[in-house]
Amino acid sequence: MVEALIAVAAMLAGTAFVMALYRFLKGPSAADRVVAFDVLTIVGITGIVLVAFLEGRGIYLDVALVYALLSFLGVIAVARYLERGY
Repeated sequence: MVEALIAVAAMLAGTAFVMALYRFLKGPSAADRVVAFDVLTIVGITGIVLVAFLEGRGIYLDVALVYALLSFLGVIAVARYLERGY
């Protein structure tokens, strides 16, 4: 039962990945691309967490947490860059 729920979550995450990748590639503005990239990293973190549950390895959750922090800092840096208008 749990594996089926994880499979459904993985399919939904894959669909979200494809939709965000399309927006990242076709985004009319830099802000759209930044938001799409943030969504892609969130979906990546979701994938790491799903693998952690499937494998039963808690260390992957630490990896997901570090990836989330780095993603957040990266998006903030790019947003500040875009805000200045360079």
